[in-house]
Amino acid sequence: MRGSSSARLCYSPRRMIDGGSGREWPGASLARVPYWVYQDDANYRAELRHIFEGPAWNYVCLASDLPRTGDYRTTFLGEMPVIVVRGAEGQIHAFENRCAHRGALIALDDAGSTRGHFQCVYHAWTYDLEGSLVGIAFEKGSNGKGGMPATFCKAEHGPRKLRTTVLAGLVFATLSPDTPPIEEYLGDEVLGRLRRVLHKEARVMGRFVQALPNNWKLYVENVKDTYHASLLHTFFGTFRITRLTQGGGILVSPDGAHHASYTIDRADDSRSTAYREQGIRSENQNYRLADPSLLDAVDEFGDGIQLQILTVFPNLVLQQIHNSLAVRQVLPKGPGAMELHWTYLGFADDTPDMQRRRMKQSNLVGPAGYVSMEDGCVGGFVQRGVAAAGDEVSVVNMGGEGAESQETRATEASVRGFWKAYRRYMEA
Repeated sequence: MRGSSSARLCYSPRRMIDGGSGREWPGASLARVPYWVYQDDANYRAELRHIFEGPAWNYVCLASDLPRTGDYRTTFLGEMPVIVVRGAEGQIHAFENRCAHRGALIALDDAGSTRGHFQCVYHAWTYDLEGSLVGIAFEKGSNGKGGMPATFCKAEHGPRKLRTTVLAGLVFATLSPDTPPIEEYLGDEVLGRLRRVLHKEARVMGRFVQALPNNWKLYVENVKDTYHASLLHTFFGTFRITRLTQGGGILVSPDGAHHASYTIDRADDSRSTAYREQGIRSENQNYRLADPSLLDAVDEFGDGIQLQILTVFPNLVLQQIHNSLAVRQVLPKGPGAMELHWTYLGFADDTPDMQRRRMKQSNLVGPAGYVSMEDGCVGGFVQRGVAAAGDEVSVVNMGGEGAESQETRATEASVRGFWKAYRRYMEA
């Protein structure tokens, strides 16, 4: 939709610093977002520098992915390829997956284990588990000829090293020395909601990668958008997993960057006709499950919350939908594309019954999930819909104009919180 031109929402424009696009943000309001921000290549490149390679904690993997010395996973910090590896003393190290010689990838597989070092396949330059260059093939040449200059110092050459931290089994990494401790970064309320779910040792049940035809910010907006969930998703609305007429609310960190939304069932919602009265397509009385045991959930956290979606800026989503637990990693792949890396979780002490329940409920989410199949489409719908509307703006006014926590999910407060944090990073 085009933005309102009312005086209340008109502000003096501020240019996005270092975007290089020549575009202007439409004033100070968090409730108006220009569509060029999903399209402009120069702005996208600035995002990689200021956010993903800037003072943000990026989720990179699970600590349980690296149980032994030399175990590693490869991933990305924005578009920067990264190796995350368990060191000899048990620490987790992360460094750029780029050989200091000619720039080739050092590790080629998604995951693996190495005996104390990595060796580039191109010219056999060798790196230890901290990412330091420790060996050069034929460094002294051959038969007294060739080789590296005597003045060459291996310690002065190597891939960039990242700081890492582990919280509740999640590994985060940053290039910046200025990124605050992860607990301070999240704030008390969001930290508590994260620990609520990941309160004991997790184990991986499965993982896959989903390619999405939209800008990465459209997906992050979507998971922060509590307004759409029961309007878009027929499964949510019909089977009353989350509806705006149920209890719950949304927590937004003071800086706007992170959020947790939650739904608590209300007995009186079973009689609510609000969706039918408004003709909303997401409540379908003829929609039935051949196997109703799919929704045979137990309250494993003891607080009545049947759905919680939590985000950590810029790239982590932690979900609890009934007993389906997962982390999702958002990876940008250009202005109009991204990847979503899903990891389904259980706990090490799950009973066989709980394992079967989690496995069955994993069908709720994913590219063909009963719930989130639509989420794989709508970002592309927006990307295509705004193709010729770069100078227009979206309207993000549900629940007001601020980015504070609210005791309702009929709000876009956490979406506005994202833009509050985004603009702070981009204008720094």
